[in-house]
Amino acid sequence: MHIPIYKYPRKKGSRDANHALPNQQTVDYPSFKLVIVGDGGTGKTTFVKRHLTGEFEKKYEPTIGVEVHPLDFFTNCGKLRFYCWDTAGQEKFGGLRDGYYIHGQCAIIMFDVTARLTYKNVPTWHRDLCRVCENIPIVLCGNKVDVKNRQVKAKQVTFHRKKNLQYYEISAKSNYNFEKPFLYLARKLAGDPNLHFVESPALAPPEVQIDLAAQQQHEAELAAAASQPLPDDDDDAFE
Repeated sequence: MHIPIYKYPRKKGSRDANHALPNQQTVDYPSFKLVIVGDGGTGKTTFVKRHLTGEFEKKYEPTIGVEVHPLDFFTNCGKLRFYCWDTAGQEKFGGLRDGYYIHGQCAIIMFDVTARLTYKNVPTWHRDLCRVCENIPIVLCGNKVDVKNRQVKAKQVTFHRKKNLQYYEISAKSNYNFEKPFLYLARKLAGDPNLHFVESPALAPPEVQIDLAAQQQHEAELAAAASQPLPDDDDDAFE
């Protein structure tokens, strides 16, 4: 019998039931509470709903204003589940309740590369998250890279370097880089940099096609920018 080798953090008093909602079935393989934050309209819900299994099995808790989507992934170390907590639009009313963050074991902060304000608000989301969840792995995602008219250029994205976060450019509607945030978080939680997915998740068909040549150019700019000194203030780039 194969036993998964995950060494994921256990908070005092934490049970797997904390990752799911009370009316949601828990599983006998490793599961993690993943909180997804960012301004309204950045594509958080669209991103999660690309994973069809999680969309079929989602549960809604109106008192917290949250949808929880269980996303399963198959790795070389066994199966794992992310319970993805999606805000159901609550962020539009200013901030999220601590009950949304509590017991969070990993997080995705999302902004929209076509809307500068959503990137300028990333530090606020990061601060809010870290106030409740200390020392958890966090991925910053710049969504909607399929859109031609980018407002936030790849080289202007520096916040992840200041806070030592992983950054990925994604396009939820084209499934571009869908798996990368989950793979990064799984490796961090398992403490195994060699962990990999052995089976692709069932994703909804792409709604749009991404210009791969243009995106590769953006990724090259991102890599080049990583070797440059950090600016004093991200806002300088948006004057």
